[in-house]
Amino acid sequence: MSRTIHCDHSNAPAEGLDFVPWPGELGQRIFNHIGKPAWQAWLAHQTMLINENRLSPRDPKHRAYLQEQMVKYLFNEGAADNVAGYQAPENG
Repeated sequence: MSRTIHCDHSNAPAEGLDFVPWPGELGQRIFNHIGKPAWQAWLAHQTMLINENRLSPRDPKHRAYLQEQMVKYLFNEGAADNVAGYQAPENG
């Protein structure tokens, strides 16, 4: 059974996540305030950051960086980093 939440990222109603996607208090915050479309968009952005910056999820410094970027991206707390020279495709 799906649930509807008010997504902080899109500032609109959205289908809520099925499970807590991150450990601890931050994971619960994401579960309560981030919709599935925003979470999927974050996963795509995170993949780009990992690939283009050659990050290792096993490195504690890289994990801390990715968590910081996740908070910025999902909760609009400052701009999340982009890869140098990367331009998002234009819609239309």
